[in-house]
Amino acid sequence: MRLIFLPLVLGATLLSAQGAKAKPTTKPAAKAAAKTNPDAEAARQAFRQVLDAVDAGWFGQPYQGITSVQMQGTLGVTLSGAAVNQKVDSLSQGQVKGNSQGGQANLRVKGIYFANGDFKTDLAGDFGTMLYTRRGNRGFLYSKEQNAYTTRVDMPPSDAPTTFMTWFRQTLNDIRTVYVDAPTFQPSLAGEDSAGGRILQRIVFNAPTQPWDAKKREQSLAQSLGFWKRGRLEVIVDKATKLPQRLEFRNDEQGVQTRMDFSYGAGGKLQSVNVGNSSRGFEGPGWLRLGYGGDGLMSNVAGELASQDKRISFAMDLAWSKTRTAADIAAIPPAGATKRGREEMETQLLVGLAGRIFDLQRAGLNLRSVAISGK
Repeated sequence: MRLIFLPLVLGATLLSAQGAKAKPTTKPAAKAAAKTNPDAEAARQAFRQVLDAVDAGWFGQPYQGITSVQMQGTLGVTLSGAAVNQKVDSLSQGQVKGNSQGGQANLRVKGIYFANGDFKTDLAGDFGTMLYTRRGNRGFLYSKEQNAYTTRVDMPPSDAPTTFMTWFRQTLNDIRTVYVDAPTFQPSLAGEDSAGGRILQRIVFNAPTQPWDAKKREQSLAQSLGFWKRGRLEVIVDKATKLPQRLEFRNDEQGVQTRMDFSYGAGGKLQSVNVGNSSRGFEGPGWLRLGYGGDGLMSNVAGELASQDKRISFAMDLAWSKTRTAADIAAIPPAGATKRGREEMETQLLVGLAGRIFDLQRAGLNLRSVAISGK
């Protein structure tokens, strides 16, 4: 669930995170840094104000009392045949002519998610058909292709909120933990500029990474989803509203480099994000657009990242509620399905996922596979 909404917190899918919270370091370490480096503490304080402004403007009061959201939409990856054929021709020095029709993977998503961690998700598409659900401490993951399920599912967080107003605030606190409280990043203020009668402040967080390894084709899921926890982040902030106007992020080890420009509507609500992406293998523009209902709640979110020969897109409709109950996500595994242990089930799913990613890699997508171990 957090994989869908955390991009709204930092602007796009390029700064998404896992649902599990990062473990903060002790507070004394942060206090010690403040004593020895006043500029760093000033940068931390400025970023705290940014997160508070995002909480109030992007989310905040409209989500008070909202306990669940229904999400329905699609995600897709498309690669052109021309890109594949050109690569084959180049590698063979013209001795082999490619005849690829390109590559494509699409996924349909429909689910109900509660702020307290209960959920039911139906997934269908080129990666298979699955049903994943959890209520309290019980649930299951079912694969139609395997006609099998496992009841060993991840447990909900012990501090799960009851409403999405609190849920968004906890998500922002996860970011605060990584960038402000932990010693991983070195913060600093990088000066001020003026534009259109506004004073813009620049805040920088830096945690150097290893260089890009072009030969690396596989990594853990934690590395893939946690790339935002190291690198260089620069945020340009309107000093009057404290809202971010531009964000630039770079993680050389993961090959990620992107710039995001934010635009706002009334009350500081985020309307759109324009993306300039220079990430390896996916250089090109992108965008994120949000729509709102009369109640001030997000009603739809859509986005796209595109390069000359590749495109990743998603579109989701959102329906929020204060009255849904656990009965709305009740489900049981289909009759005749085989029960398996979690490790066996995950291995089989990862084998299928790795095979599909390998197909996309051969079609020209610069994407690292998920390690089969799942660690």
